[in-house]
Amino acid sequence: MTSNHQAWDWHSIYPAPAKLNLFLHVVGRRADGYHLLQTVFRFLGHGDRLRFSPRADGLVRLATPLAGVAPDQELSVRAARLLQAETHCPTGVNISIEKHLPLGGGLGGGSSDAATVLLALNHLWKLHLPRRHLQEIGLALGADVPVFVFGRNAFAEGIGETLLAVELPPRWYVVLEPPLQVPTAAIFGAPELKRDSLAINPLSWRPGFGGNDLEAVACARFPAIAEYLAALSMSAPARMSGSGACVFAEFASREQAENSLRQLPGTMRGWLATGLDRHPLCELAS
Repeated sequence: MTSNHQAWDWHSIYPAPAKLNLFLHVVGRRADGYHLLQTVFRFLGHGDRLRFSPRADGLVRLATPLAGVAPDQELSVRAARLLQAETHCPTGVNISIEKHLPLGGGLGGGSSDAATVLLALNHLWKLHLPRRHLQEIGLALGADVPVFVFGRNAFAEGIGETLLAVELPPRWYVVLEPPLQVPTAAIFGAPELKRDSLAINPLSWRPGFGGNDLEAVACARFPAIAEYLAALSMSAPARMSGSGACVFAEFASREQAENSLRQLPGTMRGWLATGLDRHPLCELAS
């Protein structure tokens, strides 16, 4: 899922990579109820794939509806319409999404799709909005959208909108998908959620630091997550990404990751992916 400086056009397939939260701490809560976080996002070489075709009638249509998601509420459709409204663009678009990331998995699938829509259509519609403007549009769609537009692995603060690029070492990851969807609101709304982790200076973060403050709540409410974590932890330290349900472990080599995956019960759905240095569409915005 690397771009290799290819010529992106209407015939291209646009990647929407997964993200992992290498750590996730809840350090407070705003007066409006939003939680204040510190986390590090890492992009993976695995994700959804999007295609676009122009429409002369100005309509935005999703050619691949998602079960249980109303088309007008789907994030990629909302992203395209927000971009249209912001720029008064008269051109419409058909959007096709080849889904590889689970819904409610903590891998940022819907947010990544929305960011790919913003980056791709800003390019295809020749709108020339700067990256910062696209990030602002993305934040209106969800707290995880801006980092995908930002395009770099990042230390994030606030509700996810304050981003500092970080350099991460080459790594391979095993990701497991428990057979469930976790509603993010249920985890953040839990009264027992730890909300008082000490904030750190982003410049002092190092790989391996921290945990996921949402993990205990998710494991208590969804025992399958705890089961998958325990199985993966037999070969390496494992943790949950985002608000779940997916869990992951990090390895220095592909061989180590493959060995870990082979040791897991055959009933557990999982895959491996390399960590990316940057978003495959990073070059599409400045």
